[in-house]
Amino acid sequence: MPGSGLISGRKHALDGLRTLAVAGVFLFHAVTELVPGGLIGVDVFFTLSGFVITLLIMKEYLATGRLRLGVFYAKRLARLWPALLALCGVIVTVGVVFPASKWAGQEGFVLPAAGYVMNLARIGVLGESIPGETLGPAWTLAVEEQFYLVWPLLLLVLLRFWTVRTVAWITAGLAAAFLLERFLLVMLGAPLNRLYNGPDTRADELLIGCTLALVFTTVTPGSRSHVSLRNAARWAGPLAGTALLAAVFLLKEPDTPGLWFSAFWTAGPTVLSLLSAVFIGSLVLQPAGFAGRILSHPWLAGPGRDLSYAIYLWHLPVYLLLMPLVPSLWLRVALAAALTVLLACVSHRLVETPVRRWANARLEPAVEPSSPESTAGRGREPVAAGRAPAGDQG
Repeated sequence: MPGSGLISGRKHALDGLRTLAVAGVFLFHAVTELVPGGLIGVDVFFTLSGFVITLLIMKEYLATGRLRLGVFYAKRLARLWPALLALCGVIVTVGVVFPASKWAGQEGFVLPAAGYVMNLARIGVLGESIPGETLGPAWTLAVEEQFYLVWPLLLLVLLRFWTVRTVAWITAGLAAAFLLERFLLVMLGAPLNRLYNGPDTRADELLIGCTLALVFTTVTPGSRSHVSLRNAARWAGPLAGTALLAAVFLLKEPDTPGLWFSAFWTAGPTVLSLLSAVFIGSLVLQPAGFAGRILSHPWLAGPGRDLSYAIYLWHLPVYLLLMPLVPSLWLRVALAAALTVLLACVSHRLVETPVRRWANARLEPAVEPSSPESTAGRGREPVAAGRAPAGDQG
């Protein structure tokens, strides 16, 4: 498949953005008063996840004319599940050995976390609602995995009947529909727990990222639309990035019913996701721009590529474990950050990388085109139609 598309190849600035997003979430849990909007990192992750997963799907679809769903799901499971299972196993083991620690009594949260239903468990869909405690952050993984079960199938169906450009419009319409649904839930008095954890109430954020990927897939490098997007990115990207950064330090998500509660939980996630999409788009369109150069620096891009997932998994359990042991706040924050990164390195080196290599060695041949001739034919046709191949960001 041709590699000259607008979004072919890895975008290292997006890896750097992952690092900043997970740092925001860590700081929110550690020093909430200083970083009240740190959970915006979750909104960024949802948008980036929809963007990346759609690029992966489109890369294979445009190269081969299909998507092997079994291989797709197997690779996602191999990428995400081992580190999560390792986390669950360590927390339960330590909790049993040290019953006075903050990791004790977490056994009841393991199944919802490992089964990717923590968000539903927090809402109370599976019985009495649970907080999740050390495994509470698994709710975001559950939202994403539930979305991944539906989106590839839906996307393939849509692509069977419509062009990529039309599918992008349909996807944007679906995001708007979920925004409307969230508005109705707010008006009907849905509790914050439902609005925050629902797979449907977060679907618009993922779909906005999907829409961005589909739009970029239709753009031919050097075309008029490409030039227009780059010109827009020069001013829109910095504005969106500045707005997100300001919100990290100034925005406190409302938790008390009222006008601001209703307004934020109707439109807030969508607005944050749109800002994230604009910023992500600007990084792709202007990789050599100021923000792109900073976020592509190895000190940011490296951890985002290799460690951000494990850092997200481990940061809250580590911080909770240290809370009763280290009274000094800033010493606790520093120790938690260091220990979290250390555990993330161990997870990456000893758990994630070996399993991923093992899985890829068995699954990659299944996604190869049947012949060079068929690959070339399929690759040229989308590009000729103005559909640039997608790149692997994951």
